[in-house]
Parts: sequence; C-alpha cells; structure tokens
Amino acid sequence: MCRMWQGEQQKEKLQVWEQCGPQLLSLPKDSIAAAQEDGALGNAAAAAPQRAPGELEECSSAPSRVWGAQPGLLFQGEKQSCHPLSLSWALGYNSSLAVHSMEDGMLLYICAHTVVIHDVLGSRQYHLQGHANAISCLCVSEDRRWVATADQGPDPLVIVWDAFSGIPVRTIFDSHAGSGVCAIAISRDAKCLVTISTGRVQRVCVWRWTHPDESPVCDVELSPEFGFQDFVIFNPQNPYEFVSNSKTQVIFYLWGDAGLQYSTPTLTRQTFGSAVGHFTQSAFHFDATRALTGTSAGKVVVWDVERKRGLAKEPQGRLHGMKATKLVPLQEESVTVLMVLESCIVTGDVRGQVKFYDGHLQLLACYEHSATAPIRSISFSKTPPDPPSASCTSSPPFTARNFILSTSDATVLRVATDGTDFEKVMEEAKKAVMAIACHPRQAWLAMGSHCGLLKVWDYQQPQLLVSRMFPSAGIQCLSYDPEGSFLAAGFIDGSVHVLDAISLLPCCEVFRFSRGPVTHVHFSHDSEYLATADEKYAVTVYKRVLQNERRCWEHLAGLHSHYKPIRSILFGIQLDGSEPRLLSLGEDRQLIEYDLSSSSKDQLVVLHRHRVEQDAVPLCLAWYPQFSTESFILTANSCYKMKLYNATTKMCRKTLLGPTYGSPLEKMQILPRSAAQPQKHYLAYITKDKVGLQILPIDGNPHKSSAFICHPDGASDLAISYDGRYIFTAGGSDRTVLKWEVNLNALEAAASLGGEDLVPFYRLLEGGQDGEFFRELEDYFYYVQLHSHGIDMLETRQVSTYIPLEEIPSLMRAMGFYPSEEEIEEMLNEVKFSEYVDTGEQVTKINLGDFIKLYINHRPAFGLSMKTIRQAFQVLGYDNENGDKVIDRGDLLSLLQCRGEHMMEDELALCLSALLGRHPKGGRSDLDMCDPSGAAALMEEEIPEEITAERFTAGILGLSIAEPEKRAVK
Repeated sequence: MCRMWQGEQQKEKLQVWEQCGPQLLSLPKDSIAAAQEDGALGNAAAAAPQRAPGELEECSSAPSRVWGAQPGLLFQGEKQSCHPLSLSWALGYNSSLAVHSMEDGMLLYICAHTVVIHDVLGSRQYHLQGHANAISCLCVSEDRRWVATADQGPDPLVIVWDAFSGIPVRTIFDSHAGSGVCAIAISRDAKCLVTISTGRVQRVCVWRWTHPDESPVCDVELSPEFGFQDFVIFNPQNPYEFVSNSKTQVIFYLWGDAGLQYSTPTLTRQTFGSAVGHFTQSAFHFDATRALTGTSAGKVVVWDVERKRGLAKEPQGRLHGMKATKLVPLQEESVTVLMVLESCIVTGDVRGQVKFYDGHLQLLACYEHSATAPIRSISFSKTPPDPPSASCTSSPPFTARNFILSTSDATVLRVATDGTDFEKVMEEAKKAVMAIACHPRQAWLAMGSHCGLLKVWDYQQPQLLVSRMFPSAGIQCLSYDPEGSFLAAGFIDGSVHVLDAISLLPCCEVFRFSRGPVTHVHFSHDSEYLATADEKYAVTVYKRVLQNERRCWEHLAGLHSHYKPIRSILFGIQLDGSEPRLLSLGEDRQLIEYDLSSSSKDQLVVLHRHRVEQDAVPLCLAWYPQFSTESFILTANSCYKMKLYNATTKMCRKTLLGPTYGSPLEKMQILPRSAAQPQKHYLAYITKDKVGLQILPIDGNPHKSSAFICHPDGASDLAISYDGRYIFTAGGSDRTVLKWEVNLNALEAAASLGGEDLVPFYRLLEGGQDGEFFRELEDYFYYVQLHSHGIDMLETRQVSTYIPLEEIPSLMRAMGFYPSEEEIEEMLNEVKFSEYVDTGEQVTKINLGDFIKLYINHRPAFGLSMKTIRQAFQVLGYDNENGDKVIDRGDLLSLLQCRGEHMMEDELALCLSALLGRHPKGGRSDLDMCDPSGAAALMEEEIPEEITAERFTAGILGLSIAEPEKRAVK
C-alpha cells in the first residue's frame, strides 16, 4: 500500500514536470524577490517571470494542481476517499520536532508518519501522507509554501510537499539508504535541500530538488570524531553556504562546482578561559559575515572570518576561515533555540523565555510565562507587526511578529507580542499513550498516557470535554462499562481506579491488588463484574455491590492463572442463560475459563483450561459473531493464523489464513452492526504498525482484508466508536491517537474485485491456476483417488471428484506441507464436523476445491524457511570448534524419539531409510517391509556426527530451501 502511494506521488510529480517544465522553477514572488535581492540565484532563475499566484499561466490544456494552487486551497471542498480506512483526525504530535506557523491560526506539525496542517480556528485538519516510517525531521520554506520531510528506517524517503495544494511534488527515494535522515534544511530561495544521515559515519548531501535528478549535487562523509550532527541550516543570504552542529563540533560548509567542502573550527574551554557547554543550535548573523551558536551553558559563540592583514576576504571561500571570536554569556540557563529574524537575534531557553537581541547581542525584549517548559521551537507569523504610530516622538518601541512556541512537554502556545499574552493552543501527552476507549453510547474518546494524563474528547466536534492528571502513576489501560456511566483505568503501579465517566472523579476506593502494571481491564455485559490482568500473569476479579445506595465494586478474588504474559481477557454470556463468563488467553498457549458463580472471596475458581496452540503463540481473542447455531471463540496467533474454537467444548473447528501485512494481529474487535448493513459483520484489528478491516465470515480470502500504516513505531491500542463509523488507534511511544473513518463499501468493492469462489485461492498457489504447481496438485489428487480404490483394480472404477479424509495427510506432505500429528487431527476434525451441526452427520470425503482451501489455510503463511530451522538449531544445538551451530547426531535421534510428538524407533528407522534413499524399490507402499535392524549402521554411515542446519535441511530432508554453509571467520 505504501509503495502504491509512493508511486502515485511520483506520477503526480512527473505530471507537474511534463506540464510546466522549467517554469516551475520560477517560485512564488516572495521567494524570487528575496533570492534576487541577495544575489543568490543564477541568471536563468533570476530572470524567471514573477507572477502573483492569480496571474500564473497554464502550461498546457491540463493545468497542474500545483501550478494553480493558492493559500487556503487545502480546505476547499469535501475530502473524499476510496479507501476502506481514511485518516480523519490526529490527536497529539511529535513534540521533539518543530511546530510551524503557516498562516494566522494555522499550524503545521508531525504526527508519527503524517504531516498535519491544522486550522485551529476552523477545527479542520489536512493530512499529508506518504511516509512509511516515522518522520524524523522537517523544514519549511520562508514563504511557507514548500515543506520538506524525511524519515528514518527501511527505505527512507525525503518528500517535498506543496503546502498550498497538499501535493507531494518531489520524492527522493533511498536518499540515505539503510539509515535515514536526522536533519534537513531548505535554502531561502527554496531550490536546494541539505540532508544529514543517521549512523556512526554521517553523510551530508545537497539536493536541487527542483531538478529531476535522483542523486545529490554533492555530498561528503563526516568523521565520527565530529559528533552526531543533528542540526543544519542554510545561510539565508547565500544558498551555497550552510552550517551544522553536534553537541561538540560546529561545521561550516561551502558547495559549488568544486563539490562540498567543509571546515571544523576548534573551540575549547581554553579558547576563552570559560566553560562553553554543549552546542544546541546555530544561525547565520544578518551582517553577512558572522555566525552564531547557542550552548547549554547559556552562552552564544560568535564565529567570524579570520582576516589576515593585507588580504581581501574571499566571499566564496570565507567559510574555511571561520573562527570563534567571542563567547557571549547571555544567561545561566541553557539556550535551546537560536534563530535570526530580520534584524533581531531570537533565543529560547529551558525556562520558557523568549528573548530578542540586536546585532550586538544587547537585550531588546523578553517574553516569559511562569508555567512554560523548555522551548523546543519558535515560529513567527508571516504577517509583520503594525508599524509604530506617528505620534511617537522618542525612539520607536520594539515590535515583533506574533509567534508560536512549542515546548518539550508537548504544549503549543501562541504569543501576541503587543500584549505578551501566552495563549495555550494545544496541550498533549508528554509520554507514551498506551490506552484508549470509546464510550458505548456517546461520541466520546478517553485517552490515557504514561504521564498520568487522562483526557476525554468529543471526536465529532472535535473538542476536549474534560481532563484529569494522575501525577503518581501512568495509565496503561481503559474501559467503559456497557452503560457508559463508569470508566475504569489500570495504572502501571498496579492500581485500578473506577471513575465517573463525565467528571472523572472516583466512584469508589482505589484498588491495589495487582503486583505489577495492569495491562487489561474489562466490565461484564451487566456491569456485575470487573476483571483485570497484570504483568505478573494474574487475573483479578471485582464484584459490584451497593454502598450507601451507590453502585461500586469490591475485590472478589485473584489468581496467578498463567505463567507467561496475558494477551487478552474477555467477558461473554453463558449460552444457556444471561450469566457472565470470563476467559483469559496467555502466551503460555492456555485459554482459561473461570467459574464466576462458584468463586468466593479470595477464591477464583477455574472452570476449564485448554491448550490452544502447539507451536504458535496466541495473541488476541474475540467472540465470533453468530453465523450459525454453533457459537465460536476467535483467536489470532503469531503465525498469521486465525482459529475458531467451539465456545463450549473448546475444540478447534477451523484454522484460517489471517491478514499477512508484515506482522501478526496484536488486537482485534468486532465492529458494531451497521444500520445500513445489519446482516453483515466486520472485524477491526491492529498489527505491530498497521490498522485494518476484515470481512466476516473469515475464509482465508486475502482480498477480504485491508490494512494501512498507522503508527510505524508500534500501535499500542485499538478502539471502535459505538456506531462503528470510526476506528481509533493509539501509537504508544509516538504519543498520538489517530481517528480513522470506515468505508465498508470500499472494502466490499475491493473484495469483489479479487474474484469469487476459488479464484482468490488459486492466486495464492505458486503460478496460479495455470501454473505447474496446480497441475501437480491435480495429478496427486487424482492419483490418490486411484490409490484409494487400489492401483491394480481391474473392475470398472466409479468416477468421483472426492478423496477419503484419511488421504489428506499424505496429499498435504506430497505438496510440501508437513503437518504435525496435532495439526493433522485439527484438519480432519475441521472437515469431519463441518456439516455436523446442520445435518448431524460426519463428512468422510473432500473435493479438490475444498482441499485447496484447506491446504492454503493450514500451510505456513510464508512457507518453510531456513530462518525457522536455524532458530531451532540455536535452541537445541551448540557451537563446535569451527564456530558453527550444530546438533550431535545422538542428541538429534534422542530428541526425535523422546520430545514433542516422539517417534518410535522402528518408525524413525523407516523414515530415515526413506529420506536417505535406502528403502526398497516400489515406493511408499513397500516401506512397511523395510527391516530397521540395520538402521543404526545406516545412520552412522549417512549422517555425520555433527549436523548443521544446512546439512540437516539439504542432506537429510532433501529440501531445496537450504542455503550454502557459511564458515564463521575468527
């Protein structure tokens, strides 16, 4: 999906270039005029026509949306999406990156992998989506039209956006392959970008993004001794110069026809006999010769050209003569932000103060607020301040533009310089947002953070309704009761609070019965019970009581019922009544049901324990909608499989291929029924970094599922609105919550386009229906038909399209899938009891179409890989003298006979004889005649004493997935 989106970006970019060509280089009037004034542009660009946005001429019969874009275009018209899920609103932002003021009342900031343009006054947002990884840095051109963003991670991107139209006009793929970008800057004329990579050895690249070149104009690698360069800025008066800094080194750069050159002037405590501190940010002085760098010691370093007597300065080479000439102590507190605005030098510090200085670093004005945290960024309004009145006879008072502050505690403030008013625009979570919950009857969303902040939003308006801070501990999980009167919150200190859903005030005493962070909290359908699970593998149950004619809960009992992390707890309703039932699912592969009616004070009774997996790890749990008279429990595991268990017997009734979007399902919920489609059911889920929808009933058809990247660094929670129109995802460490609008018609349309009946399953076979694999499958299927009647049969055969159930395991193995005995039993039971509820009879045969579905749903989602086999050798083996991970031959034979689904000695001898090609001629039917008495000698002869994963795979099993052995180099 991400690659498809990137392809759409590239298509749009090429369309822009084809239509407008070099004329696109003539930037808006503000950029061109500034560039001409500074003499920084070449003759061709300087001579480009300067037109106001309304005077732009169309380049062809099909005008570009970029060429005709004007401010305010983003929010004109209704946003329409053809995707099953579309981002509707973003709560929170990345407080480690800058917040920019685009226009009065309009902000630009980063939410995970999305650029958000937020019209605060109009309560509207526009989202620029294209990154697959979390955005790591951004910059904005001086005229606020061009926005450049970059990310870190696999396949990193640099994207330049047109902020007027919201279109990505340039995408640079693999700008810093394998690492990503940690710092980016755009020149004042908006034609050049500079990027700095992450990693120990950093690479600095200069790009002419307005040219369709895929490689940088020039680049250079920096020595690790310069420290991690995490800040960069262009000289606004000359786009061929820029400066970067780490905590310990400032570097000046000059680029041109000779490539990219740099100088690293030294500055130590001995230079001026005073502590310097760590460097924070740098800027070029407006006098065109000096540069400035702020430090953590509250000082500013002044850099200037080192002039030698009798030599005129060389403008193009002056950066190589930069030297620290002054160390000016401004204050005791660390300078976190340093920038130059017109004829002023502006600083922000850890005390939340914003100070304005003249060119000689003399204080002009100071803006401060007692409750402001350390300043992360300052962004000034495009609108200049009103000029002083003509009545002023003395020196005119200091005036500055209004500005936006962002702080390290995720607060954004607007400062009006005429009255020093600090207006709070946004106040978001300071730490990870781990918990969200939707009200069952109102358009309310509760959000809980590790900083202890609990907020309730009206997600239709959207607006904040109420908030409360819990300073003693962070919130880990949330849940509304079914009536929406109470909100239960589990905390990382093990406490549980039951709050009034409207006021967020406590309704009963704080419970402290968990010895670890509370990971799950849920109410029963009648609110009679409240259950929690914690990181110490315990389930705790609270029961509702009346105290002083008020409903509240009291502790009933707790039990350490699992020995590995608990993945889900789930309340349900007894099939033969209205009593609640409680289940828990753990990574120990145990599905446990508790007997609530028999439980008493401090005695939680277990009704049934059932092991649900043999190899995979179960990850989440849900009640499956009622499609027949049989009731099911739905689970999803770490091998991308979804399983249906009979709600009473816990027998595995079906195994199905689940969504395969890079990582298994972490959480899932059934969408409430839609009024427009009451007979249809859908499942919402999150994986490690994606949110998706699945059409029910599940049958393994991949086209019935769709997923989109939501939080590249990991999604922590999932919630669904009471009407099923919206899905909410929490991003954990990225401190954001995203609201996704559901479009079920688009999901159904995508499923229809994928084909009906067996068509989607044929496509999952190698080569499809016309491929060699399918023909081989048909041949095996028909051979099994013949074999079941007897190969040497002379009588007339009864033609059939079925094979007996007992032939399924052999046919599976023939097709390269080697199920365990438990998996075989589950497959046979799945087919055998598929019609039992409706007909009361067991199925004894299967046709080719049903076998293909069974094969695709049960085989490993990504086939058998060497990675899996190597992992087994890592656990079972040891390092030999060559550094290879090996298993001793005797240990291997012992493991096969004593562990897991162990094999008898005769059975093992027969299998090894067959694998090593020593069985009698005649094929499989003669294997039973093989004499195992010489098996020991055969094993010693054919199997080496030390077995590597590669030799075991290729030499013994005869599988083609083995890779060449790699000898460890000492």
